Amino acid sequence: MKFGIIGAGAIGSAIARALSKAGIEVEIANSRGPESLQSLADELGPKVRPVSREQAAQADIVFLAVNWSKIPAALENLPPWNGRIVVDTNNPIEAPSFRPFDLGGQSSSEVVARMLPGARLVKAFNHLAPTLLSGDPQAEGGRRVLFYSGEDVEAKADVGALIERLGFAGIDLGGLSEGRLAQFPGGPLPALVKHG
Repeated sequence: MKFGIIGAGAIGSAIARALSKAGIEVEIANSRGPESLQSLADELGPKVRPVSREQAAQADIVFLAVNWSKIPAALENLPPWNGRIVVDTNNPIEAPSFRPFDLGGQSSSEVVARMLPGARLVKAFNHLAPTLLSGDPQAEGGRRVLFYSGEDVEAKADVGALIERLGFAGIDLGGLSEGRLAQFPGGPLPALVKHG
């Protein structure tokens, strides 16, 4: 299975780091082109390869890891999704102000799903800080939790298996509307990061 990341900021880089540490190859892209990511790839090792957005979008599982307001531009002119899995790592806020966007009562992933016709969307990797995503998931005598949600059972199973492979405990919250429980701001679960 091939993995791609669109977005190389704090979250995208943390996911690339976690995958690389687990020995998983990943392609990463940003809006500035592969050359701008070479130093990150050099830092993270040979498992991380800078590519174009179009190349990253062709992976079996694609992490969408850009700021909320930049999602439309990040998805612009990409080829059809044709059933590939997209992991929505976003929260409907903008740093540094952390001002929430008004989504009219919808979960952010329900909004994102409409921007990705043909994709199988799974909400995950959105409630932990980057340092926790790329750090040891079994620190402090427990196991950090990653919540995930989505409408496609097989896509969720694939993302859940990846979460476990990375050493986290995956908890399936249900559909995308239930995924708002782990959405920041407003969801009650973002601060719950480990168990047992």
